[in-house]
Amino acid sequence: MSFTYKIILGLCLLLVAISFAVSMGAADIPMRISWAIALNQLMPDFFTQHWFGFEWSKGQQSIIWQIRFPRAILGALVGAGLAVTGCILQTATRNPLADPHLLGVSSGAAFGAIVAIMHVGLLFGALTLPLFAFIGALTTMMLVILIARHGGFLDANRLVMSGVAVSFVVMAAANLLIFLGDHRAAHNVMFWMLGGLGLAQWQDLIYPLVIFGICFTWFSLNARKINALMAGEEMATTLGLNVAGFRMKIFIFAALMTSVMVAFSGAIGFVGLMIPHILRLFFGADNRFLIPFSAIYGAIFLVLVDILARKILAPEDLPIGIITGLVGGVFFIWMMQRK
Repeated sequence: MSFTYKIILGLCLLLVAISFAVSMGAADIPMRISWAIALNQLMPDFFTQHWFGFEWSKGQQSIIWQIRFPRAILGALVGAGLAVTGCILQTATRNPLADPHLLGVSSGAAFGAIVAIMHVGLLFGALTLPLFAFIGALTTMMLVILIARHGGFLDANRLVMSGVAVSFVVMAAANLLIFLGDHRAAHNVMFWMLGGLGLAQWQDLIYPLVIFGICFTWFSLNARKINALMAGEEMATTLGLNVAGFRMKIFIFAALMTSVMVAFSGAIGFVGLMIPHILRLFFGADNRFLIPFSAIYGAIFLVLVDILARKILAPEDLPIGIITGLVGGVFFIWMMQRK
């Protein structure tokens, strides 16, 4: 099967996953009604209720269009963004255990977001949260790299260990900020730290969509250079690549992607660890193909996890981070046993 057909198949599977996501919940709504409502909202003058031959209530319309559709789209964007970031970090560091969560990027983004939520306020409007999350993520990643460098080289094993250590320190500082902040807001912040898509709104989707588009495009255009890093720093240098400068650009774009996703969904871990590693078993390690596959199947994975999170304790939403943490922890143990 050619690359194009594989992409089309993946996109069809993503559409199916989104269809289930908007139809299933505490109150299931038939899939035909869900898509009829969506088409009616997009083209109300053409796709009327009489055109479909069946009707739906205002309550169903509100649930589908105002709650479930933006939630499913945000889940797809976050899953795609975290999976692509994990794919790139694993290649750039030559370590299959590299992940935004394990390298402390998610923790740094969470720290910045908590500062904005509980101690600063919306200084720059809707951009405040992603801006502070980006600053926190980038600062944390630079600190991890600084600690991991040994003898002028970036050791892959030291990078992961440094990321885990810095992540613990940053999360301790984040918990201190929560303790010192307004306790009335602490409950909402704690739920956000566990990860969730319940706050998704149409007007906010533009931010993760634009950032994902920019970062995904840059990673895709530089896929050949990223492939060169897999051969090692010396080989990449002989190919004419400025390894230090290019790797720094990778880390900046990775921090940007992760911080924005974390700002709108909370700290969701292990997506970037599992998805790229599994896809390499089926599609190989060439980032020209692995990057788009990671985006598609990362999106599918998180959309399906969100369905599970809404159904397990319905009508309550289980934080997504609990499920991804459980699955990711088991997967991490499997990887350690395998390698």
